[in-house]
Amino acid sequence: MNENKPDNSQSLACVFCRKNDDCPNKYGEKKTYEKWNFSVHYYCLLMSSGIWQRGKEEEGVYGFLIEDIRKEVQRASKLKCTVCKKNGASIGCVVPTCKRSYHLPCGLQKECIFQFTDNFASFCWKHRPVQAITSNKYSSSLPCTICLEFVEPIPTYNILQSPCCKNAWFHRDCLQVQAINAGVFFFRCTLCNNTDIFQKEMLRMGIHIPEKDASWELEENAYQELLQSHDRCDVRRCHCKKGRDYNEPNSKWEVKRCQSCGSSGTHLACSSLQSWEQNWECLDCRRITYTSDFQKAPKHPLANSTNVTVTDCLLEESSSKLPRQSTVAQHKELLSLFLSVFTAVKENLYYEVGKMLAISLVHGGPSPGFFSETLFNCLAYGPENTLPTLDDVSDIDVAQIIIKIDSATDLNILNSVISQHYNYLEVSGCLRLTTSLSDKFMLVKDILFYHVINRVKAPFESFKQGLKTLGVLEKIQTYPEAFYKILCHKPENLSAKNLSDLFTIHSVADVQTLRFWNSYLKAIEDGKSATTMEDILIFATGCSSVPPTGFKPSLSVESLHVDFPVADKYRNRLVLPATNTYEEFQENMDFTIRDTLRLEKEERSHILPRTLNVSSNEEMLI
Repeated sequence: MNENKPDNSQSLACVFCRKNDDCPNKYGEKKTYEKWNFSVHYYCLLMSSGIWQRGKEEEGVYGFLIEDIRKEVQRASKLKCTVCKKNGASIGCVVPTCKRSYHLPCGLQKECIFQFTDNFASFCWKHRPVQAITSNKYSSSLPCTICLEFVEPIPTYNILQSPCCKNAWFHRDCLQVQAINAGVFFFRCTLCNNTDIFQKEMLRMGIHIPEKDASWELEENAYQELLQSHDRCDVRRCHCKKGRDYNEPNSKWEVKRCQSCGSSGTHLACSSLQSWEQNWECLDCRRITYTSDFQKAPKHPLANSTNVTVTDCLLEESSSKLPRQSTVAQHKELLSLFLSVFTAVKENLYYEVGKMLAISLVHGGPSPGFFSETLFNCLAYGPENTLPTLDDVSDIDVAQIIIKIDSATDLNILNSVISQHYNYLEVSGCLRLTTSLSDKFMLVKDILFYHVINRVKAPFESFKQGLKTLGVLEKIQTYPEAFYKILCHKPENLSAKNLSDLFTIHSVADVQTLRFWNSYLKAIEDGKSATTMEDILIFATGCSSVPPTGFKPSLSVESLHVDFPVADKYRNRLVLPATNTYEEFQENMDFTIRDTLRLEKEERSHILPRTLNVSSNEEMLI
């Protein structure tokens, strides 16, 4: 037996169906034999009604003798196909009273069933076997358990139901591809792994299950990687300039594997390890170990926190307004926020927003300019390569947990803080067994990553899918520096005119006070005052720059009979003092604004320190 060259195999049509197509999933393997000058599809040969395998497997074509093949071609040349009306219909319906004959491709087109077992029977579209239609208990579509695309749960030619799992549905094409790849030894129900009942039903319904090993078992050196040890740094932020794959033994860049799973690693320097330390564990293993070994302490729920999975905004941005809202107001706001975000996720609104932004950018729309740096880094470099900061946490309770953990000075204090906030750490998946004080740095990273990124994974992924429209996300990842200027917020420089335009004048009965106000802004712009434009904005609103979406409520200014300015941060209202001279006005404004900001800064330093240690080797400025 001599197989022909590939170019000739394309030129010779199958002697049975007269098609050049080389489609193994539909027609079986196409073989061309130069010695006998013909090509044949494997399925066309198997299903032909007037031929039997009289030779051994190595004789002729798959055990079919050449003279028998020629006789079958001769017989079929006298039969007209019921579908295409051309001669050469070698396959007939097995039902004795049925006279339909057809080519294999024509039979597939008309949804005939070909059984690749026993006598290789063929059934026309009128007499083919069907699956019993049970009462439909499903009110909506169900996913094909192979490709996961939704199908109507009603047995048809193209939709098949598992005989062993009544909620398992498949596309016929998906089943056929899987059967060819898995072979008789690995083809089974995708839900319960049943083999006998499942294969018997699939053969009855015309699925060809080849008697061969699985395709993945036939690959040369398919499992070679199992013999290799893991030598890559997998921590979120690798500090090695030579890359994650660099491994230099007996140095700080030696890769140490997780002692529990061995499938994750870290450079010694990236996790602040010493060469003699043997107890490093990856994040997943630490969570498992902590859950099983930690002595559960009395649970103390957070006073003002709500445990949710897809709440707040896409990636939170902090508000610098002080003082904080009351507990009742916070709960109402969180509940409202939760409901709105839940609805947005359910209705796929995050995807729509991403899609609209992508289309707007491609067609020359305005720069969004409101992405936080953390959100941008997640899109451009991936969440796994992004390290959130304390400024990304707007929940004061969570921020205080982070501060307490980071400021712990010994192991007992650290364990006490963990015990106190056990509830939150357990729900967030950040529990870990702390054996040394340095474990607090990894715990802080875990909390930041959960609260800012993992907690909003669903809306983030939806938003990301929307940005893939017209290839925008790919461009962001290719040219992050260019897109940073377009997507991220760039606070505009405040001028006297800008700041004056921001404030709406409500009730300034004294025209002189209004004149003093405009002169004061001009003096600041000219550098004649120690106060800055940003100081005024912080004093009045708590924000150092104008938010991308503006202020809500809008800023207002009014004059009352007071000696010093007063700020109402929740109404964004600034009350100006009533004075007799401009010098007195400026002096009172400067003194009050600068002294108030100084006191607020001192107060914040006790509640939220501006520096947060995240590793023993580096300090991250928040």
